[in-house]
Amino acid sequence: MAEKSVALFVDVQNIYYTTRQIYNSHFDYNAFWALVSKGRKVTKAIAYAIDRGDPKQQQFQDILRAIGFEVKLKPYIQRSDGTSKGDWDVGITLDVMSWAPKADIIALASGDGDFDLLLQKIQQDFGLQTEVYGVEALTASSLIQASSHFIPITHNLLLPIKKAKKQ
Repeated sequence: MAEKSVALFVDVQNIYYTTRQIYNSHFDYNAFWALVSKGRKVTKAIAYAIDRGDPKQQQFQDILRAIGFEVKLKPYIQRSDGTSKGDWDVGITLDVMSWAPKADIIALASGDGDFDLLLQKIQQDFGLQTEVYGVEALTASSLIQASSHFIPITHNLLLPIKKAKKQ
């Protein structure tokens, strides 16, 4: 049997904040890649992030690239009223729709319920399997229900947050 192909899409901000809030940990992108690609061919892997120009963030983005992700960045926008904007929903949706005809499986790492309609659409139009990786307590139930498979982010996909050393 031929190896199935998978396209990976990671909503970096969503995964960062949800793993931090529930587990006080970082997401382990190497473990995620190993899990999602086991016995499969990765056709595309994109991580969507917000660019604040921070050196630590740039180092993190380089790590993602070394793993095999294409990193797409949007500038961080601070509005005059104090709110901020940094959302990749439309960009992720466009890329998933573009790559769906070229993959057997779409794997989405996000808990954002806005993606439920996207998963329903690609399953309907392309007959694809969809996998959602998210922190269960913070993943929209509509997204879990829309996916073919929901894989909760638990300890096997987490890294401890390193404490800063005191001077």
